[in-house]
Amino acid sequence: MKRFGIAWRLGVSLALIGVIASGLTGYWGYGESRKLLRSAAEERLLTATRVLGRQLTVGLGGAAQDVRLIAAHPGTQQLLVSQDATAVARGHETLAQLFKSMLSTHPEYYQMRLISAHQHGLELVRVDRSDGPLLRIEGDDLQEKGHYPYVADTLRLPEGAVYVSRAEINHEVGAHAGLDKPSLQVATPIHGRTGQDKGQVLGLIVVNIDLNGLFSQLAADLPSDLSLFLSNGEGDFLIHPDPRQAFAFDRGQRSRVQDSFSGVSELLSDARERKAQLVTTTAHASPQNELVAAFVRQSLAGLHSEDDFILGLAQPLSAVLADSAHLGRVNLRIVLAFSALAVLIAVVLARALSRPLEQIVEAIRHFGQGQVVGRLPLHRSDEIGMLAHSIDEMQHQIRGQFANLAQKQEALDRLASHDTLTGLPNRRLFFDRLHQALARAKRNHTHLALLYIDLDNFKDINDTLGHAAGDAVLCAVGQRLSQLVREADTVARLGGDEFIVLLDGAEDERATELVMQRVREALAKPVLYQRTELQCDGSVGMSRYPDDATEVGDLIAAADHAMYTAKAAGRQRIRISAQAADGGAGDARGAGDASA
Repeated sequence: MKRFGIAWRLGVSLALIGVIASGLTGYWGYGESRKLLRSAAEERLLTATRVLGRQLTVGLGGAAQDVRLIAAHPGTQQLLVSQDATAVARGHETLAQLFKSMLSTHPEYYQMRLISAHQHGLELVRVDRSDGPLLRIEGDDLQEKGHYPYVADTLRLPEGAVYVSRAEINHEVGAHAGLDKPSLQVATPIHGRTGQDKGQVLGLIVVNIDLNGLFSQLAADLPSDLSLFLSNGEGDFLIHPDPRQAFAFDRGQRSRVQDSFSGVSELLSDARERKAQLVTTTAHASPQNELVAAFVRQSLAGLHSEDDFILGLAQPLSAVLADSAHLGRVNLRIVLAFSALAVLIAVVLARALSRPLEQIVEAIRHFGQGQVVGRLPLHRSDEIGMLAHSIDEMQHQIRGQFANLAQKQEALDRLASHDTLTGLPNRRLFFDRLHQALARAKRNHTHLALLYIDLDNFKDINDTLGHAAGDAVLCAVGQRLSQLVREADTVARLGGDEFIVLLDGAEDERATELVMQRVREALAKPVLYQRTELQCDGSVGMSRYPDDATEVGDLIAAADHAMYTAKAAGRQRIRISAQAADGGAGDARGAGDASA
C-alpha cells in the first residue's frame, strides 16, 4: 500500500496553495496599506506646507500694507519736509503712537522706524519692543542707517514698492528685543507729492519682523509631531527643530536643507532650469527615525524680495505608520482564517477528486501496457469527465494513427524503391534484386539475362510536344514492358528514357530471344497522346550471366555496350553482346545483330 496516496498529496498541495495565496495577499495588502499611509501623509504635509507658505505671504503682505499705509499718510510726508519745529515734534509724537499701536497689534514686529533719506539715513522716529512696555528711542540714541543695504535698496524703489530683506540674524546695536534674533526688514520709500519736493525720495518706513515670532503664529495650529523647516533660496536653514542648525552661516558654518533632504535640490536650481515648485522627500533624522517631508519654494509676489524661501514640514515615519500595526494584526487574523478555510476546502476536494483520478490512472496504465482501457468515469460532466472522454478518444485516435502510420510507412517504402512516374522499380530496388538474382544464379549454377533499353526518339518528342507527352510515352513503355515478362522478372526504369529488364532463370536462349523480339515489337507500336500517335521505338542491348560477365557492374556494362552498339548501327535494333552471340548454337543472327 502506498504511503502517500494521491488524495494525501493533492490535499496537501491544495492546502499549501491556499495558505500561500492567503499569506501573499495579506502581505501585499499590508505593504500597499503602508504605501497608502505614507502617500496620504505626504499629501497632507504638502497641503499644510502650501497653506503655511500662503500664510507667510499673507503675513509679509500685511507688513507691506502697514508700511505703505504709514508712508502714504500726509502727516508722514509733512514731517519730513516741515521746517516748523513744533509741528515736527507733534508729528514725531503722532507717528510714534502709530508705531506703538501697530507693534501692539502685531507681536511679530519688534521695531518700527522712520528713516530720513538725508543726514546719512538718520532715524527720525523709532519704537522698539523691549522686555517691558514699548520703548520709544529719542535724541542721541537715534542712529544713522544709511550704510545698511536695506536703506539704500529701499530708497532706489519707486513709490508704493515694498522691499523685503534677506533673513539674517539681527546684529544692529540697540535693537533691544530683536538683537541677535532671526529677522528681516520690510520697508517702503516715501516720496514727496507737493511743491519742489514732488517726486523726490524723502525717507523710508521700516518694520523689523521676528521670524520666530512670525512662524510661531503661522504654525500655532500644527500638530505637535510636525517639524517646521525654513531656508533661504540657497538652502541655508533659517528655522530648524535643532537651533544649532538654524542660521549656521552666521557663525561661519554650513547647514543646508539639501544635505538633509536630497529631493529639495530640485527647488534650488536656477529658475530657468528648475524642475519643480514643490516636492515630497524623506530623510533620516536619526538611525531609528525616518522623516516624511514636503517642501515648497515660496516666492513673495508683488514684493521686491532679495530671496525666496524654502518652506517645509516633516513628520516621523513611525507616526505616519502607527496605524499600520493595527492593520497588520487585522491582516494576520484574516490570513489565518482564510488559511484554515483553504485547508478544509483542500481536504474536501482531495476526497472528491482522488477516486475518479485513481480510475483514470489505472485506465492509462492498462492502455500503456497495450491492454484494453479499463472502466473510465465517462458519466461525469465536469473536467474529470472531460479528461475521461479525452482518454477514451485518445485510445481510438492512437489506434487510427498507428494504422495511418503503417500505411504511410508502406507508401514511403514504395517511394524509396519505385519510380514516381511509371511506378516501376527504381535503380535502388533493381540493383538490390539483381544482386539477389546473381547470388542465386551463382549458388544454383543457373543463367540470367539483362535487357538494356534506350528510347530512340524520346528527345524529339520532349522538345516538340513537351514533357507531358514524354511522360505519357514513358508510362506507356513501362506498362508494355511489365506485361511482357514473368512475375519473377523485373522491369525497372534507370532514369530518363532508359529501362532495364532482369530475366531471372534464363536457361532457354530461344525463350529469351523471343522476349527480346516482343520487346522490340512493343517499342515499335505508337503511343496515342491527345489523338496523336507518337512513334518512339528503341534500341535494346542484352548481356547474359555467366557468358558475358559474373559481376553486377560488368553485366550491366555489357548490356549497356550492346545497346549503344545497336543504336550506332542505325537505332531501332537489338544487339546481343558478342560473347552471348558466340555461345548461341545455330543462332540465325550469328553476327549478334537483329535489324528492325
